[in-house]
Amino acid sequence: MMPKVVLLGRPNVGKSTLFNRLIRSNRAITHDRPGVTRDRMEGVVRSRYGRDFAIVDTGGITLDHHQTVAEGPAGIRGFEADILRQAEAALKEADVICMVVDGRDGLMPFDEHLAAYLRRCDKPILLVVNKVDGAEKEELMLAEFHGLGFPVIACSAEHGHNLRALEEEIRDLLPEDDGFDEETPEESSEDLEDDRDKPGIRRRRVTDHLRLCMLGRPNAGKSSMTNAFIGEDRMIVSDQAGTTRDSVDVTVEKHGKTYTFVDTAGVRRRSRITDTVERFSVNSSLKSTTKADVTFLVLDATEGLTSQDKRLIELLDERKTPFLIIVNKMDLIPTKARTELMKNLQEELSFCYHVPLVPASARTGEGLNKLIPLAERIYAECGTRVSTGLLNRAMEETLTRHQAPVVRRVRPKFFYLTQAESEPPTFVCFVNDADRVAESYARYLERSLRRIFGIRHAPMRLHLRSSHAKREKK
Repeated sequence: MMPKVVLLGRPNVGKSTLFNRLIRSNRAITHDRPGVTRDRMEGVVRSRYGRDFAIVDTGGITLDHHQTVAEGPAGIRGFEADILRQAEAALKEADVICMVVDGRDGLMPFDEHLAAYLRRCDKPILLVVNKVDGAEKEELMLAEFHGLGFPVIACSAEHGHNLRALEEEIRDLLPEDDGFDEETPEESSEDLEDDRDKPGIRRRRVTDHLRLCMLGRPNAGKSSMTNAFIGEDRMIVSDQAGTTRDSVDVTVEKHGKTYTFVDTAGVRRRSRITDTVERFSVNSSLKSTTKADVTFLVLDATEGLTSQDKRLIELLDERKTPFLIIVNKMDLIPTKARTELMKNLQEELSFCYHVPLVPASARTGEGLNKLIPLAERIYAECGTRVSTGLLNRAMEETLTRHQAPVVRRVRPKFFYLTQAESEPPTFVCFVNDADRVAESYARYLERSLRRIFGIRHAPMRLHLRSSHAKREKK
C-alpha cells in the first residue's frame, strides 16, 4: 500500500488547487467561491527520483472552540457534519497530515480550532501556509502561524512557488518504506484469449482492475449506488440535487479483483446551467465516461425516462461508449407496476436495443449483484476480434437468410466483410452501391452480426462502403 497524505483545512484555503498541483492534473474543481469541494478525492503524487505517495483532498472543515461542527459558508451549508465525517475517515487512513492555511488571511479562529482538533491525532502534521507568492514574503506571512506548534512551510499552489520543497518535506515525514512494490502492473488491455464457445472469435481478457463510471441526472442515486457497491458511506448522500460536484474515484477490492467506481455530478440540460461550478462539474462528468471501461447510466424509476435521460443515452450511443442502464429506486415502485415500467422503458429505448436495462435499488441492494458481471461481459465484448473465415461465413449466412430489398430497380450486391478495428468492434461491409442499402436492412445486418459473433451488449459499428468500381464511376 502507498503511504497516504491528507490535506485538511477550513474552506477556501486552496486545498484543491494544491491537490491538482501535486498530482499534476486538474481533477478537482477549483473556484474562488468557498465550499466547492465536499467529497474527499484521492490521487497519487509521482516522482522520477523520490517516493510516490497517495494524497487525499477534503472539503473545508468548520469547527468551533468546542471542536464541534460550526456553520460554514453557503457552499457547504448543511453539509458541514458530512464533510467532517469524510475528513475523519481520511484521517484514520493517513500517514501524514497536511493542515493547509491561507497566508493572506492570516491565522483565523477556524484554523486554531482545527489545529486543536488535529493535536489529538498521533500522526505527523505539517502546516502548509498557502498563497505565499514569493520567498521575500515568507518571514512576514509565516510569523503568527509558528504559534500553532507545527513544522511550517510556505508555498503558492496557484503559482507553483516552493512546491518541490513541499513534496520533499512530506516525503521526509512518511513512514519508512517496507521494501515491497507499491503497485502491481495491470494486464494489458490488448491481451486476448480464445472464446471456446465460438471458434474463430477472440475476446479481450477482463483485467484485474476495471474502471466503472456513474452517470445520470441530479438526484438519480449515483452516490447511493457507489456507497452500496463499496459497502460504506464513502460519498455524501442528500435529497438535495447537486450534492456531488467533483468526479470522485473510489477503489474497492472484490473477489480478488479491483474496481474503481467514478461517482460524477448530475448532468442537467446545458440551457439550464447558469452556475460556473455546475458547468465544470457537468464537463467533468461527461469526460469521465471517456476514461471509464464501462459506464453505468443511472435512472430514477420514480420519474421514468425523462428527456434528459434520453439525451444522455443518445450521447453515449452515438459515441459508442460501453454502458448499461440501471433503473434505480425500484423499491419505491409497487410490485404490480414494475413489469409495466420495465416494458415501457424497453420500448422507449428500442433505438439502442443492445444496452442492458437492469432494475435495481441502492437502498435495498436489489439487482446489484448482476451489475459487475454484466460490466465485465461488456468490457470483454468490446475487444472482440473475429477471424476472416468466420466473417465470410457470417456474410453468407446473413445474405442467404434474407436478401437485401431492391432499391430504385437494383438489388445491392455485397462483396465481402472485414473487421477494421476493435474497441469497439468495427466492421466494414463492401457493396456495389452503399446508397442502395435501405436503413432497415442495415439494422438487420447489425442484429445478425451481433447474434453470430456473440456481441450482445457492447457497442458495435457497421460501415457500408461502396466498391472501388462504384467510387471510380462517380
